[in-house]
Formats: sequence, C-alpha cells, structure tokens
Amino acid sequence: MDDYNFPQVTQLAIPFFVTAILIELWLVRTGRAKGSFETRDTLASLMMGTGNVVAGLLLGVVSYWALLWLWQFRFFNLGLSIWVFVAAFLLDDLRYYVYHRIAHRVRWVWAEHVNHHSSQHYNLSTALRQSWTGLLTFTFILQAPLVLLGFHPAVIAFVFGFNLVWQFWIHTEAIGKIWGWFEFIFNTPSHHRVHHATNPRYLDANFAGTLIIWDRMFGTFVEELKEDRPRYGIVKNIGTFNPLKVAFHEWIGMFKDAAMSGLTLRQRLNYLIQPPGWSHDGSRDTSETLKAAYVRRNPGEAGKAGLPVAGAEPAE
Repeated sequence: MDDYNFPQVTQLAIPFFVTAILIELWLVRTGRAKGSFETRDTLASLMMGTGNVVAGLLLGVVSYWALLWLWQFRFFNLGLSIWVFVAAFLLDDLRYYVYHRIAHRVRWVWAEHVNHHSSQHYNLSTALRQSWTGLLTFTFILQAPLVLLGFHPAVIAFVFGFNLVWQFWIHTEAIGKIWGWFEFIFNTPSHHRVHHATNPRYLDANFAGTLIIWDRMFGTFVEELKEDRPRYGIVKNIGTFNPLKVAFHEWIGMFKDAAMSGLTLRQRLNYLIQPPGWSHDGSRDTSETLKAAYVRRNPGEAGKAGLPVAGAEPAE
C-alpha cells in the first residue's frame, strides 16, 4: 500500500503549458485578445518556474516522506476507488484554500508566496512564477489530517496535480467572464484576476484553487468589476526581473525587520507571523489600512464586497 505510483500530472501538462503560452502571446501581440507581455518579465516567470521544479525535485521529497511516515498512524485506510479520488480532490482543494488564505495573512508564508504575485503583468507565464522556498513554511502539515483520515500521500499528490493544472489557465486576461453557473462554482480567470489585483477592494480575496465555492462559503469572494479594472503586482512592487531577488526579497526584508534594534521579543515575532505590512509602530500599510483609507476617500463604496463599512477601524 506504500508503493502507489501515479502519473506526474503537472509534468505531463508541460507541453500544454508551453503551447498555451505561445498561443496567448500571439493573440495578444496581434491584437486578437486582451493582455500584456514584457519579455524580461516573462523570462523571469519562466526561470522562477524552472527553479520551482528543481526545488521540488531536491526538497519535495522531504515533505512527501514526512507524510508517508505519518501514514502509519492513519485511523482508516480508504484504499483506491473513484470516490476516494473525488473526495481527496475536494478535501485537498479546501486544504489549498486554507493554505492560500494563510499565505496572505501570515508573513512567514507570504515570504514564499509573494513571488507569485510580483509580476505587474497577468498572463499564462505568470502562472509559472512559483516559489523556491515552500518547504521552509512547513505548510505541508495542512495535508496531515487527510493522511490520518486514510488518504495515501500519493493520492493527495496526484489529485493536487489536477488542481495546479486548473490554476494555470486562469492566469489570463484573454478570457472574460464565462457562463454564470460556471463562475458560481469554479475559479475562473475573472475570479483570479481579482486575487492578483492590488486595488483595495480586491486585496485578500478569492483564495480558491479550483472551486470558488470556498470563497463564497467563507466570505472572501469579491466579483471583478468593469469600473475597477484590476491592477497587478504587489502593494510595493520590487522593480526587478532578477529571479534571485524575486525568490528571496521578502525573506530578506522580513528577517531585517525582525532584527531591528530596540524591539521586544514579541515585536520581533510579530514581524514573522503578522500580516504583510504589519509594523510595530504602525508606520506601514496592511490590506486593512489600505481598504479603510480607500473607503475614507470614497465613502460611497463603504460596505461593498471587499471593503469595510464606513468608520470601521482596522484590527491590530
């Protein structure tokens, strides 16, 4: 039961990824579709994707073997059936939602995830701009409950491959909104454009992997609006195409903050675990302060999806 060997879904999808990027590039460059490409930005994304594959080969085995060790303590052994795979996919998609939400609310995890948001362009190559340092966050422990429930680590890894493939095609401006029922259930390019946007109403929204129903259920869904076109990147753009800086800039910044002189131990710890933008003296902006400031400037927007009610103060 420990020798399951399933196809590597993402590796099999590589020819599709390359072909789709080339088609989108042609459509955009010939004016047949919306979108933007910048050569250095695209190359940086491709190099980040290559580094992610290398890091996965070198370090991914650590998290897999940790989960495989945990397998001996499982409460059940669900085996293999179509329903086991379906259940594993659904539960792991929920697990991804939880991870993704944590990644935007805890700076330690944001440090590895921020590189995916660092491009100021939004196209299929952006989907490949992935982390090199995911193992450092130890968020693979979020899969531990699935293992204990009886889903083999190989099954979890297999179904997550389909989740990653789904997330590739939604990184585009070439596709507008789709059918209403489809947009209600699934994560789509429109929903994910919101997630990548830095507009105040769109910050910390639409964390879904495949199913947008998790955001609808847990109150983090925000609709893309024609009158508020997404602006991509991060709140404070890094202004570099150097993949090393893209991969490590937030780790460096975080540890520099935590090492500042004159801080208490609690303040140093908070620089690691509080949301991005947190500072001990309140001199920086978090997503909450940016949203509150936007509402003060635009009181008519107060209380709309993604925005606080008028007069609401950001939580510490």
